[in-house]
Amino acid sequence: MLPMQGGCWLCQTPLALPMQGLCSYCLRALPPLPLCCPRCGLPAGDALTACGRCLRRPPPWQQLIAVSDYCPPLSQLIARYKFSGQTALSVMLARLILLSWLSARRQRGLPRPDLLLAVPLHHRRAWRRGFNQADLLAQPLARWLRCAYFPQGLTRRRAALIQHQLGAGARKRNLRGAFRLEIHVQDRHIALIDDVVTTGSTVAEISRLLMRAGAASVQIWCLCRTL
Repeated sequence: MLPMQGGCWLCQTPLALPMQGLCSYCLRALPPLPLCCPRCGLPAGDALTACGRCLRRPPPWQQLIAVSDYCPPLSQLIARYKFSGQTALSVMLARLILLSWLSARRQRGLPRPDLLLAVPLHHRRAWRRGFNQADLLAQPLARWLRCAYFPQGLTRRRAALIQHQLGAGARKRNLRGAFRLEIHVQDRHIALIDDVVTTGSTVAEISRLLMRAGAASVQIWCLCRTL
């Protein structure tokens, strides 16, 4: 793990509070999301009501909160975080998720989660990478929000093909029965943490599992929603 640096991760400007990770200028310069459906997180005409897609076929979660589209500079920071082992980025990236959720909560009146869960990696992939990127995002979020967090609350039962190499239909088939819930979630409002949501197949499979187990609601919190 690299030590937390004292400057902005993007422009290297010294920071009074290094844990924030980005200076105010770079934070404001992050590409804003267009108007997006509050449920599926895809472009829509209204950011407060469900889009036509969700009215016809709602996803198995209730709200989706994302910081940005999957584009620079956030996509570059995520690549450094996941594939170059720069895990010190996790606190700054988690703070971006927190700020996005706080903004969405003010606008939409979202329930505060009782429980945070991270999208799990299969143990072999976690061993090869050395960490689960969603877990490292969830840890500070749970601490800041004083929410329960169980790192092993979700487990991956079997290894699967890498999702970004598959089409949408193959992604769904690839994930059937891949996850197991290890804790009780009856009547709990849950925030499910992931780094990037692309087609939504992974978070949809887990959301269905949580709702079948009696969860009151599921919010998806991610850094990027691919638009």
